[in-house]
Amino acid sequence: MKKKKTNMRTVIRQIVREEVAMAIKEVITELKQPSQSQPIQEKKNFSSNKVLNDVLNETAQDGDWKTMGGGEFTTERMNELVGKNYADLMANSNQTPVNPNDPMAQFVNKDYSEVLEKSYKKSGKN
Repeated sequence: MKKKKTNMRTVIRQIVREEVAMAIKEVITELKQPSQSQPIQEKKNFSSNKVLNDVLNETAQDGDWKTMGGGEFTTERMNELVGKNYADLMANSNQTPVNPNDPMAQFVNKDYSEVLEKSYKKSGKN
């Protein structure tokens, strides 16, 4: 019985050694193969700052940023960026942003054109 256990252990050790040797050979062959890197593109000079120029070149070459969020963001997709409030703001551009009953409403909605004209006259500008 003891001989069978010892025999089984040596067989398992042998199998493990063979499997490890095969795995190591595969890894070594993968490491020896040249890696497929991205083609080197000519760098453009966007800025005199070297670091900023490198970042801008990386961004210019990588087109992923153009389609972030499922596609290009144009004025038609503005609501996705700023929310529904943008559409409401553009639709109701004549709406007073301050409550008329608020004491600050007089200050915000006051016509300052006379004050501006007097300041121009005082400074000598027309």
